[in-house]
Amino acid sequence: MPAVSYHFHFPDGRAETIEAGPQAVADDALLPDWTRLEHSQCPNCPLSSATTPRCPMALQFVKVIARMGPLCSYDEVAVRVDTPARSVTTNTTVQRAIGSLLGLLAAESACPHTAFLKPMAHFHLPFATEEETIYRAASMHLLAQYFIGRQGRAPDWQLAGLKASYKELQSVNGAMANRLRAISSGDGTVNALILLDLLAKALHYSIDDALEEIQSLFVKQA
Repeated sequence: MPAVSYHFHFPDGRAETIEAGPQAVADDALLPDWTRLEHSQCPNCPLSSATTPRCPMALQFVKVIARMGPLCSYDEVAVRVDTPARSVTTNTTVQRAIGSLLGLLAAESACPHTAFLKPMAHFHLPFATEEETIYRAASMHLLAQYFIGRQGRAPDWQLAGLKASYKELQSVNGAMANRLRAISSGDGTVNALILLDLLAKALHYSIDDALEEIQSLFVKQA
């Protein structure tokens, strides 16, 4: 996936840079205990600790927790996100900034329940609104159905698979928030995950209504 860097600049002059991308596997003895698969394991997790001793998504989050864990949700931060194609800058809250980063890291992880998000991670849009996310998720899913149809398989044009995937993701986000709540001294990272969970709920329950609202954009004008 294209290299993406998040640069955080805080009012007190402190700066942090976190590179997205697959987390290099460190010495198991050096990894924090909260990355173990059984630690607040997701109720819908299909993995076994016998073959996957560490939670794939937790491994992606280690670098964020180490640097951002103590921050509070509504602390202000200036963020610049660099991708190969462009840079995006904004002034926002810690929870929204970290939420954007965690969403990307989760999609890049080897978690089976985030595999469907890999195309969106490849075309990452930092700080996407709910409307933008619904548009991108639906477009991604429907393009996937086009490729499925070309392979001779039955496509899902009713978005049932997309809704089911986001429903599974709700369980993942909730369990991950519990995992982080026990080890993070601030609430910025946990609330960032809660925001992602709220977005997953919105996509699952209201995607049809949201698409109805933008349908007029695709209707040919007489």
